[in-house]
Amino acid sequence: MLTIMTKGGPLMWFILISAILAIAVFFERLFHYHRAQIHTTDFVNGILNSLKNGNVKEAIENCKDTAGPVAQVVMAAVLNHDRSREEIREAVQDTGRTEVTRLEHNLPILVTIAQVTPLIGFLGTVWGMIQVFMVIEKTQATNAVGLAGGVWQALLTTAGGLVVAIPSYIAYNYLVSRVQNLVLDMEKAANETVQYLARREEGGEQASKVVALR
Repeated sequence: MLTIMTKGGPLMWFILISAILAIAVFFERLFHYHRAQIHTTDFVNGILNSLKNGNVKEAIENCKDTAGPVAQVVMAAVLNHDRSREEIREAVQDTGRTEVTRLEHNLPILVTIAQVTPLIGFLGTVWGMIQVFMVIEKTQATNAVGLAGGVWQALLTTAGGLVVAIPSYIAYNYLVSRVQNLVLDMEKAANETVQYLARREEGGEQASKVVALR
């Protein structure tokens, strides 16, 4: 390994650092998404049951005790249960945008690594070929031994850049799919909660009008 890094030149160390960073970001995000994933249907049913029983405080506590963005958007709706449908939906949307930003945290690092490391590898290739021609110009060497250093650097940096970039891009797409699934769960939970609260509010208003008419 050390021999490869040495023959690849200084740019190989940048590629190695990028690889370590990509691995760290991938596993950090993977762990975060694993903790954020919950059984959305069961969670929402539990919250709605608490609301049906008139226990708003219990619903809020359940949201606080549950990790992940789904619980946060549902809590935003429950905290605004006494407001209009538009106000509840606006509160949910604000919370949803915040949670999506948190879910996407560090993903730009991963996609940047996927895009930049091939360019670093290509730069190493160009630099290696420059060294080859410098050797030819200075020593008039045309044998493989004299040119080996530059050729090694040209090949290794290209390979290193691709070896890091390809898995990084695959990992990025996988994590993006996890984010999209969580966002769909957030939207589903938020819609169900908002609709229930809005119907309950509308039902309460209609009951009040009937009492007033009597």
